[in-house]
Amino acid sequence: MSDKGSAEPAHDGRGAFSTAAPGAATKSGLEIMRSGIGGDISRRPGIGRSLNFWLVEADEGRMVFEGEPGVESLNPLGIVHGGRTLTVIDSACGCATMTALEAGVSYTTLETKVNMVRAIQPNSGIYRCEGTLLARGRQIITSEAKVIGADGKLYAHGTSTCMLLRTRN
Repeated sequence: MSDKGSAEPAHDGRGAFSTAAPGAATKSGLEIMRSGIGGDISRRPGIGRSLNFWLVEADEGRMVFEGEPGVESLNPLGIVHGGRTLTVIDSACGCATMTALEAGVSYTTLETKVNMVRAIQPNSGIYRCEGTLLARGRQIITSEAKVIGADGKLYAHGTSTCMLLRTRN
């Protein structure tokens, strides 16, 4: 529990796989990402809890999230807000980037571009978002992601450009 008076400390929303978690500085990005697979909802980062998506696969240069958007993600038109889809794509691209990083290195997103292909209806099944690393330079990594619905159709795709963050000595 996270309420006041509980013996358990409040969860800060970073989840089980965070570069800020204890001991994370000694783990590779892939090790950090893999530690988040199969976690219950309380172990998901805050964004995954609030938008109902979770990590299902992590390999070097590849990351897969699944989730089911519900009525909490509706826009005024009655369809799932594009910002939710963009967030899942940004997460998959960023985490695919993270899988390629050595211990002590992090990243930040410079740009994410998304194309919506068709509207997502709430409570219409599990959507899968696969992020894949495209290119790694000394400072810049690019990746792409696709959102596929339970019906096997493409709903959105996008790309991200990330910049590596290294600690200065």
